[in-house]
This record gives sequence, C-alpha cells and structure tokens, in this order.
Amino acid sequence: MNFEISLHIPVLTKEVLEYLDPKQNENFIDATVGEGGHSMLILEKNKPNGRVLGIDWDAGQIENSKLHLADFKERIVLVNDSYFNLQNIIAKENFAPVHGILLDLGMSSWQLEKSLKGFSFTKSEPLDMRYDILNSTTAQKIINEESQFELEKILKEYGEEKFAHNIAKKIVEKRRFKKIESTLELVSIIEEAIPPKFRHGHPHFATRSFQAIRIAVNRELDNLTGFLPQAIETLSSKGRLVIISFHSLEDKIVKNFFKEMEKLGLVKILTKKPVVACASEILANPRSRSAKLRAIIKLENRS
Repeated sequence: MNFEISLHIPVLTKEVLEYLDPKQNENFIDATVGEGGHSMLILEKNKPNGRVLGIDWDAGQIENSKLHLADFKERIVLVNDSYFNLQNIIAKENFAPVHGILLDLGMSSWQLEKSLKGFSFTKSEPLDMRYDILNSTTAQKIINEESQFELEKILKEYGEEKFAHNIAKKIVEKRRFKKIESTLELVSIIEEAIPPKFRHGHPHFATRSFQAIRIAVNRELDNLTGFLPQAIETLSSKGRLVIISFHSLEDKIVKNFFKEMEKLGLVKILTKKPVVACASEILANPRSRSAKLRAIIKLENRS
C-alpha cells in the first residue's frame, strides 16, 4: 500500500479490517470516505465484485477520492452528501445489500492543510470551517454574531474548554471594535484570554476552541446521533458497524447507543473497551493518538 500520493494517513487500518472483516464480493459503506485510504483497503479485500459506497460532505474530499481510487472506479460509488442522509443516499444509489459500514470521524490532513477553510490554527485563513459550502453557518458568523452566553456554551459543551467563559468574554470584547475574520486573529484572542501558564505545551491552547466551533458549524453531534439508527437499519444480518471517534463527546454517543442496541438484542458489541492505536502507530502518525474504535455486529433477524 502506497499512500505517498496523499497527505493523509488513515488511522487504525489493521483494526478497521479486523473488525469490519471484508470478504470477497461483499458491499461496504465508507460514510466519511475522505481521501479514500480506508476504502482502498476494503476494495483490495472485497474483490473481484464487491463494491464500496463512499460518502463525504466535503466536495473537495470527493475529488481527492476520485483521484486516489481511480484504479477501482468500476467498484466505487462516490457521493457528495452528509452521512446524516444515509438511507436516502442508499435508496438513490440502489446500494444493497450492505455487509459493513465504516464511519471515521477524524479530520483529514488535506482538510487541515490544503482546504483553505480555516480548520487549522497554525496559519492565517478565513474563519469558515464548513464541510459543505452550501451550509449558511460559518465559523465567522458564530464568532461575530452569537451572544457571549451562546459562545461560552459552545466552547464548554463541544470543546470541554475550561476557560470557556474567559474566551467568550474576550471574543465579544474584541469584536466590538473589529470583525474577527481570520484563524490567527481568533488564536490571538484565545491566547490573550487564558492564563500564561496554559499557553504552552500539548495540546495547543486553541485546539479545544477550534474543535468546538467546527462542531457547532457542522452540527456534527446531531449528525452522528441521526446516523446511528439509520446504520443499524441499513446493515444486513451479521453486518458490521465500525466507528472511529476522536473526542470524548463522540465516543460517549457511540458507546451509549451501542449499549442500548445490545440491550434490545439487535446487536452484539465486539469491542468491550475502545480500541486505540499502538505505540508504533502513534509514533508514525501522531493524530492516531486520540482515535478510539468501537464496533458491533448486527444479530440475525428474529422472526
């Protein structure tokens, strides 16, 4: 496998294949196809006739996948849409049966480094953060128009930011004089709002705030909550659902949903504890450090 043509290294590849368990001629959905790294691995396992439906809300990522998965074009279907619309997409594409679904909730290197949408706090870009350019809510709109109360709530709930009050207050104070338009402007405001001793070290002091704003812009937790029951309904008996999350809010939603489905006798949980990256993977791909994988298998339909 050669990922040199791509900036992005997919996480937990061995574990994804272990829990998704793709076999010859089976069909799979990669609900966040990104640059196609995980889909490529699946397509190598489900040949000669197995297909993959790749979904991504970001049109730029669909173009990346077309490039990286060109060798599999007869067996890959790519759709620019949100995984929240899973069942509608499947109906429209007439994609069935579905033997497994993968949802990787992480940001790709391309989105951080090349999309120019303001996802990264390391360089100056417009405060956008939309996966879908048709979305009317941008990061700039939230930063400049939401009340201090709402900003604090977003930072606290979605970013688990302990200095949410200070940061929200400083944002409102600064925007009175000038509209906040760029990522580095926001980084500077966050830095000013937090105590000096918290401005250094890992993770970067702006990480939680940027995460929170991105989640709010794209309604990520709502989308995840809406996706999960659709995924269960979509899967064939003995079909598998594998989800990779990158922060505790997502992981909690997935964990609780899986437990609820198991109590109802609809699924069996395959990962009693979340699967995490080994030391060698973290060394090679630092973004895998916060990845948590959970998996279930759908039980046979009861008559």
